[in-house]
Amino acid sequence: MSEKPLILVTNDDGIHAKGLRELVEVMQHFGEVVVISSEISMSGKACSITVDHPLRAIPVEKIQGVPTFRSNGTPVDSVKLSFNNLLDGKPDYVVSGINHGANSSISVIYSGTMGAAIEGSLHGIPSLGFSLDDFAADADFSKAKIVAARVFQSVMDKGLPPYTCLNVNIPKGKPKGIKVCRQTSGKWVEEFEKRVDPHGREYHWLSGYFHNFEEDSIETDIHALKQSYASVVPVSVDMTCYKTLEEIKSWEF
Repeated sequence: MSEKPLILVTNDDGIHAKGLRELVEVMQHFGEVVVISSEISMSGKACSITVDHPLRAIPVEKIQGVPTFRSNGTPVDSVKLSFNNLLDGKPDYVVSGINHGANSSISVIYSGTMGAAIEGSLHGIPSLGFSLDDFAADADFSKAKIVAARVFQSVMDKGLPPYTCLNVNIPKGKPKGIKVCRQTSGKWVEEFEKRVDPHGREYHWLSGYFHNFEEDSIETDIHALKQSYASVVPVSVDMTCYKTLEEIKSWEF
């Protein structure tokens, strides 16, 4: 019998997040698990890394009985630390989440959950990011765990192309099924609220709304979520616009 695969589990909601513990429980059915997570929430940190202070990864109380480390860095720092210092070699899989809140459409480029999955894929390791469309701290992950298990089993059985990861978003409640989709074209429209602190100093608080450029498309991750399906979007790190590449080859600079 072959040895169980080593699965690195991380997230961007912090080491105390319920979604992290739920994902650890799922992954224990598939292999040996090690956890490294930021000590506080790192939502919105995307693929950022820490360059202005030393990084630490401290062993803490085990989650679900598996080795667990608390980091003072970002989700990508957590993955890098595990690859370079904490593990004897690289893991067989990197799994990130389960995030509190969806990371569909353009949110993929802001998400620390997906930043960690993308970092894993850069090293040629099959990587997945899981998110539940529910921001509540005590969200019900029972149905999301079933989706996570089904998608992860498929990746174990069939593999992923090198330098590719999966962005998996799961609706609140009971999903009707799982759909392979493309990323919705849209953007966040930022609005900054001007406020005044108790000392009379002005500050700005980020708010805003999501603008979907293709409300009528039935092929996108947001449409799937609205129809109560879990969405699976393959993500690559090559950001070249190939259409524009061909168009500007004839330019004279």
